[in-house]
Amino acid sequence: MTLHLSVLDIAILVAYHVVVLGIGVSLVRRTRGGDDLFLAGRRLGWFPVGVSLFASNVSSTTLIGLAGAAYTWGIAVAGYEWMAAPVLVVFAAVLLPLYLGQRVTTVPEFLERRFDRRCRLYFSALTLVTNIVVDTAGSLFAGAMVIRTFFPEIGLFPAALALALFAGAYTAAGGLAAVVYTDVVQAVILLAGSCLIAILCFARFGFDWSAASAGIDPSHLSLLLPADDPNLPWPGLLVGVPLLGFYFWGTNQFIVQRTLAVRSLRDGRLACLFAGLLKLGVLFVMVLPGVMALKIVPDLPRGDMVFPALIRELLPSGLLGIVLAGLIAAIRSSVDSTLNSAATLVTVDFVQPLAPGLDDRLAGRIGRIAIGVFMVLSAALAPAIARFEGLFNYLQLALAYLVPPFVVLFTVGVLWRRGTAAGAFWSLVAGHAVSAVLFVLVELAGTLSIHFTLVPGVVWLAGAAVFVGVSLADRRGAPPGQAAVFRRSLLAEAPGVPWPLDWRVLAGGLLVLTAALVVAFR
Repeated sequence: MTLHLSVLDIAILVAYHVVVLGIGVSLVRRTRGGDDLFLAGRRLGWFPVGVSLFASNVSSTTLIGLAGAAYTWGIAVAGYEWMAAPVLVVFAAVLLPLYLGQRVTTVPEFLERRFDRRCRLYFSALTLVTNIVVDTAGSLFAGAMVIRTFFPEIGLFPAALALALFAGAYTAAGGLAAVVYTDVVQAVILLAGSCLIAILCFARFGFDWSAASAGIDPSHLSLLLPADDPNLPWPGLLVGVPLLGFYFWGTNQFIVQRTLAVRSLRDGRLACLFAGLLKLGVLFVMVLPGVMALKIVPDLPRGDMVFPALIRELLPSGLLGIVLAGLIAAIRSSVDSTLNSAATLVTVDFVQPLAPGLDDRLAGRIGRIAIGVFMVLSAALAPAIARFEGLFNYLQLALAYLVPPFVVLFTVGVLWRRGTAAGAFWSLVAGHAVSAVLFVLVELAGTLSIHFTLVPGVVWLAGAAVFVGVSLADRRGAPPGQAAVFRRSLLAEAPGVPWPLDWRVLAGGLLVLTAALVVAFR
């Protein structure tokens, strides 16, 4: 399946790249040291941060992976999208005020404030692995698939490397500010391209939903699937998806980092709610086209080919360039974020503690070197994803086994004052031991049948039990880090804000919209 670009398409792509690089270069002078590179001087407002949260997330799980999953097993895959709204409300209410109150640069740093350095290094090391092996490599694989649609003679590694080098260049130059502001541009292009595809798909059926859905298995058109469904059973939707979402939105450095750079707590909360609102629209502009593709481009050998196939089938010259730019923007907006966060983790969590007097400018240089190393490493790993059954499956399966033990510390650990450092550390060890056993029994040996969306619940319960048990048995007295424990006063709104604009009122409205969406497509 090869597509050909016209002169107009190429001109649009060139213009897009010039704008993105121009933003990065324009911010070089404002990116002097580590604080500018990693947190944009903590001066960002709610709108660019909210858009950047959305843009950084949609790369790996939409357009390529998410549309492919919708093609294969239906719109229930959007459970990962709409669940983001309530998860972001919880994050804005509980974790964000704690992070900003502690003025941390990395999420693992918060664990040291709450518990101890062992927990910080443990979480930082695993976050680095997931950022590079799961997030960055997954995004580069998706981008390489798109590039090969137009240039099939290019291998997966060269295509992935080209994407990584471009994203790494403006990220190293302008830091987090470049990531956030280029994400705004890329999100506009992404939404324009995905909306265009959705409209053209629907137009194929005369904008008649009954015609578009005729002949499609009803289970493909439901957000809630039976408990024995092999793809996303409703117990997994209620157990595993919220836990994975909480990790992703509330503790994953590459997402959380932009919320740490806001100028105020109110800006951070509004950014989270705005990102949650944008996520609700994913069902309409990115998931439903994947289902309609069953009738437009039937019998594709691989779900990950759906979006490129729709491009080939629907778009004329000019529009092809816009949507391709949107696809590349989606991939790159995730890559730039993961590269910046990985460099932040290496510099702040591992290098600076070994060199307490590290100059801020030198920290910036170290961060830029780390970006370069991670660019090449993630591009080298990207081709291996082709061995998995779809990009979306690769991403969710990896997270289901790796991250639930950390969710224990950011849920029970920040709500329960009695939790201790020993309880936290041993709950991580026990949680990953349970994960390893389950992975062998379920994924390798096949001797235990349990859906991967239920695995996070089992691991979380095991980790929580160990955390509580060890903490209660710990006789060392008062636990550390009480300032990093949630308290009801943190829910307050800033003085002088009218009640319709109170973040709590807006959060309630977002939850109502989410419930209405689920009921409408149940």
